[in-house]
Amino acid sequence: MEQPVLPSGTIQRLKKQVREHLRDSRALYRHFHANAELSGQEEKTAARVAQELGLLSIPATTGIGGHGVVGLVKNGAGPTVMLRADMDALPIKEETGLEYACTATGLGFNGEEAPIMHACGHDVHTTVLMGVARAMTGLKDLWRGTLILLAQPAEEGLGGARAMIEDGLWQRFPRPDAGLGLHVDPELATGTVGLASDYVSAGAESLDMIVSGMGGHGAYPHKTKDPVVLAAQIVLALQTIVSRSIDPREPAVITVGSIHGGTKRNIIGEKVVLNLTVRTFNPQVMKQAVQDIRRTAEGLARAMGLPEDRLPQVVRAETSLPPVRNDGELGRRIGNLFQELLGRKEVITTAPQTGSEDFGILGWADPPFPMLFYNLGSTNRARLDQAREKGEDVPLLHTSRFYPDPDETLETGITTLSAAALELFNGD
Repeated sequence: MEQPVLPSGTIQRLKKQVREHLRDSRALYRHFHANAELSGQEEKTAARVAQELGLLSIPATTGIGGHGVVGLVKNGAGPTVMLRADMDALPIKEETGLEYACTATGLGFNGEEAPIMHACGHDVHTTVLMGVARAMTGLKDLWRGTLILLAQPAEEGLGGARAMIEDGLWQRFPRPDAGLGLHVDPELATGTVGLASDYVSAGAESLDMIVSGMGGHGAYPHKTKDPVVLAAQIVLALQTIVSRSIDPREPAVITVGSIHGGTKRNIIGEKVVLNLTVRTFNPQVMKQAVQDIRRTAEGLARAMGLPEDRLPQVVRAETSLPPVRNDGELGRRIGNLFQELLGRKEVITTAPQTGSEDFGILGWADPPFPMLFYNLGSTNRARLDQAREKGEDVPLLHTSRFYPDPDETLETGITTLSAAALELFNGD
């Protein structure tokens, strides 16, 4: 097995540094948790990130692709390493009962007032990034190179990574030699990490389908072309695309998440809108699935007798996301380091997830650079074991009762991400 270059003395100094500042990290985490902000609205979070970097004398550039923040630590000649955290929260009412639970509200995705909660752990990610900033500035004698600390807005479906790229991210800052990121995982115990050997998460397409009809009175359906009935047929027919059109060796998911149509029980309307998400790891399978969705919807509309100018329209609703894929060489190298750092049994090989993440977009430079994304255990073993003994799941991401056990999660997150950076700065 290839041995990491970090000597034991370096690892011990890093662990000591992280533990000495764990109380500060806990306080910062509680602040971010209690003051959550929705996608595209991370103004105060970004300001606090810039403030924390300023306290460490790290120059911070704000307002990149919205509320994105980049801190740049130049420490002599050497590699350039990017570390990324996302900052936004979700429109969910928190029901954790924590003393620092978020009670804030904001404008949700539909423009209406909504509760806010860090139900995806981005408060942990941001706090870990600030902890790494503190550790790396305190250990400057142990590394040489340029560290990019990137706090990203709008990960939750609004294309924050792409917005930063389009705002000239890699024209304004050095192109990294490698990029690293992490994500909390409540199904992994604190003190452990999960590392995928290849694909981490699926690519995603968000589609809107506009199903047109010919409306009329509900008492005379024979004089109409009912878009509600057509939409219902389409929803059921789409489920056969994965089972009968796509190679069964290729994972794929097609979900119709919402349907909007009609105004009154005795009126046959003119239009129904379906909101879909399509997920797969293979770009060719994604292309085929989208084509099959269009073909299926149009075929059913023709069978109902709709003219060509009223066939269903399928449009991209949001920014598409490519799969996140770990670089093999980088994964082996950091995996070896994590085994030395945490113990072999604490580094778990994880399977690809059909959830999506825009981290991979940040690697789109000229040329692209290797990326690594790993999972951070966030539920202490006692709580995890208790839930499993009852045959229950711990509260999962994107739910109102999700919460990490912060001290253990933060310590492992800051230590592993800092160690990975030190490894890359000190290796080839």
